[in-house]
Amino acid sequence: MIKRGVLCDRKGAAKSKDIPAEVRIELNKGTIESVNLTEWLAVDHLVLLQNVLSDYPVLLQACKNRLGKLQGASVRTLVLEISKTLLSGIKEAGAPRLFAYLAHHPSDSVRCWAVYMVGMDHELIINEQFKAISPFAADTHFGVRELAWMAMREPIETHLLESIRILMDWTNSAHENIRRFTTEATRPRGVWCKHLKVLTAQPELAMGLLEALKADPSPYVQLSIGNWLNDAGKSRPDWLVHVCKSWLAESSDQHTLKIVKRATRNISFQF
Repeated sequence: MIKRGVLCDRKGAAKSKDIPAEVRIELNKGTIESVNLTEWLAVDHLVLLQNVLSDYPVLLQACKNRLGKLQGASVRTLVLEISKTLLSGIKEAGAPRLFAYLAHHPSDSVRCWAVYMVGMDHELIINEQFKAISPFAADTHFGVRELAWMAMREPIETHLLESIRILMDWTNSAHENIRRFTTEATRPRGVWCKHLKVLTAQPELAMGLLEALKADPSPYVQLSIGNWLNDAGKSRPDWLVHVCKSWLAESSDQHTLKIVKRATRNISFQF
């Protein structure tokens, strides 16, 4: 019997070896979400696939065949390859309901497969991709939200100005996760992702997004904007200083001040 206390309100183990067996079993069944990075990395995606795709034997076998060729691959690589295989299989079989099943699955790892399926779907035009990714950008799970912006980096790079125009509407969202996505997805350098070279050279192209959020009340959003500006300052410190000085001259808003402090942490800046 599963001990309810082990699964509910757990903080998550710091090391994989310390994850309780009951938790590991349910993670691989897809019945619960991971609560930290350690658990997310510990999911056995092959076992999870077998549990999630039991009614889709052809797709399951295709995924197993693909994973069998990936010895020692990272979890992110596994997710990418599963997503690619599922997307191809769904297109060939004409099974759109399967995507909805994956996108609303209780397992955050399964929803991550769906995230990359959106980012890889080149049949969608850019505004359709943003519409499809928005539920994942607003997801309650940290891992799904992070992969949502990562999955959109390539489409954003390819359609940069149009993406910025689309995301301007997102800055008005009442949902802090959606607002945070606008800056996290367009960070010039970002973390664990390809740099957006145009924005490292011309960060002013995204100034509309930054201006719209420069006094955002959410610490989650503030952190992202501060990191965005800090990214830009690594190649354009002059521009970073100009923006921060302009914002502080216009307003003494405490939220703006927090953003500026985060943005200028690697340079000498006089407040």
